[in-house]
Amino acid sequence: MAGGAAIPMQGAMPVQCKGMMPGAVAAEEPASTKAFRIASDRMHLGMAIDYSGNADTDFVRGMLAHHRGAIELAEAELEYGKDPEIRKLAEGIIATQQAEVAKMRKWLLDHREDPK
Repeated sequence: MAGGAAIPMQGAMPVQCKGMMPGAVAAEEPASTKAFRIASDRMHLGMAIDYSGNADTDFVRGMLAHHRGAIELAEAELEYGKDPEIRKLAEGIIATQQAEVAKMRKWLLDHREDPK
């Protein structure tokens, strides 16, 4: 794509980043955009796990980063968002994802895996 780098996402159209490296934040971006970009980049980096060959372990490790990212994105919505319906959705995401993160961390510990 001319003018910027595309970040491919499985099952989605590439995202145009206007020539920015992943993780880069433009000074003129709104604070909410910066927060969403940072959370998204952190989530995608965290999902780039070293695969073990154990489907269960690999699934849980990848999903931990995914859920943490969802929590961070929802927290940004609560900080910057205004719509009551979407804020309530974000609150629900935080609650359910935190519970699932706890279950996954416990599973990793029970199976002698590093929960990171």
